[in-house]
Amino acid sequence: MTRGMAASWNGPLTPRSYPGAVALRCVIVDDNPGFLRAARALLEQEGLQVVGVASTGAEAVRCLADLHPDVTLIDIGLGAESGFEVARRLFDDPSVHPGQLILISAHAQDDFVDLIEASPAVGFLVKPTLSATAIERLLRPPGDASDRIGEPVGS
Repeated sequence: MTRGMAASWNGPLTPRSYPGAVALRCVIVDDNPGFLRAARALLEQEGLQVVGVASTGAEAVRCLADLHPDVTLIDIGLGAESGFEVARRLFDDPSVHPGQLILISAHAQDDFVDLIEASPAVGFLVKPTLSATAIERLLRPPGDASDRIGEPVGS
């Protein structure tokens, strides 16, 4: 072992880096086309499979009825729509299969704690902390709720 050297890897991440790995299937709902492109590229580079994107609640309903993802990321502010209302509609609609819902926003969760806790979402991520690791943390079994609401995830 060489002293003073830390392990580091800055090369591209390859999805399914070990046999038997199954990539999480993800849909992103956000009204910002630039964010949709950037988030999709980041999450796919980190090994998630982004199977669809939507910009409105209506698009999300159509998309999720067919795609059946493991997780759906929903922006809290969808233009004229509330991401909280869209999340509730997706969760309550028996024809839609959103998987686990995660709310996202560029704003701090402190601004929305009561609404997040009252939503059907398993958690919340501030957009700058979005990563495959942060999503996987929120999807952990119920016994490990330390990352669901509270400290920023992924930092």
